[in-house]
Amino acid sequence: MGKIIKFFDRLEDKIRKRLSRQPVLYAFIGSIGIILLWRGIWMLADEIKLSGAVSAIIGSIILMSIGLFVSFFVGSEIIISGIKQEKRTDEKTEEEIKKEVITLGEIHEDIEKIKSDLKEINHSKVDKSN
Repeated sequence: MGKIIKFFDRLEDKIRKRLSRQPVLYAFIGSIGIILLWRGIWMLADEIKLSGAVSAIIGSIILMSIGLFVSFFVGSEIIISGIKQEKRTDEKTEEEIKKEVITLGEIHEDIEKIKSDLKEINHSKVDKSN
């Protein structure tokens, strides 16, 4: 089972990397997948004679239980950007996005430096206690 999961994880990484360069194609293929999944679930619910009300209740309970209800229908990026009073990613210019990437890179470097410093401090404490 683990090999199958690893295979699909790597496949997903490769496909996502390639499709991320073509967002319209990515969105189109993604929409086909979502619609076919919804159609299959819809047909399955019809086959077992699940009413609309029961379907809505079960679906809402599932989505709320796993934390996807709000993020799916509203989107976590939209909520976060609203709280921070920022632009949505699709409204940002290429320059703004590049600036954010550089800033995140700098933050990552700072965190790595802090980790390194903490390891050094821990090693010196261990050496002093021996």
